Amino acid sequence: MDFEVRKVRSAQGRRKLHAERAEYFRLVKAGYTNKEASAAVGVNERTGREWRNGRWDPQRLRPPAAQATRRPDQERVYIKRAPVLQDRVPAAVPLAVEVRSRYLSERERIHIADRLREKASIRSIAAELDRSPSTISREIRRNRTNGTRKQWHYRPFAAQARADGRRPRPKPRKISQNPELRDAVQAGLDERWSPEQICHALRRQFPHRPEMHVVHE
Repeated sequence: MDFEVRKVRSAQGRRKLHAERAEYFRLVKAGYTNKEASAAVGVNERTGREWRNGRWDPQRLRPPAAQATRRPDQERVYIKRAPVLQDRVPAAVPLAVEVRSRYLSERERIHIADRLREKASIRSIAAELDRSPSTISREIRRNRTNGTRKQWHYRPFAAQARADGRRPRPKPRKISQNPELRDAVQAGLDERWSPEQICHALRRQFPHRPEMHVVHE
């Protein structure tokens, strides 16, 4: 598809950039970085990142503004208007933010890869993702792809696969699988023993039976 960068360089608004947006995603799919694709279609890098990662509007999280009214003595007082109930189904309210996870998401790893290609610093990437710089540094160090001559690359999808492979899988609890151990622990709790006391008592009572040992943490 032939694409020509628009001649009008003033702000156009999101609704007038359909052709640029479509061409941007075509270039990204073909392997272009955010910086290269944005330059090719004639938009700012920030606009390209918003297209790719979604746009977050902080205005959605602000409380409703107080409205000013005046008393008869002209003293200005700020009050909040009560909502007017109408006989109609209210429109669905879009979610303002995503549920935060302790693990980096695939979307965040794509952002990290884009910014590393743009030579961004670890601290700037961390600030953009609202993460700790140590989190970003550790992610790059653990999940990068090492090449020849001590060179490395950060590939987001490969990094996601490595992280998923290391993530601990849920396993049955030791106490739930051993009725004898469960009864012994419960007996200690009935005596108001602390977890640490129960742990030591089990090791003294069953020194040669590891299946009857627990840790108090």
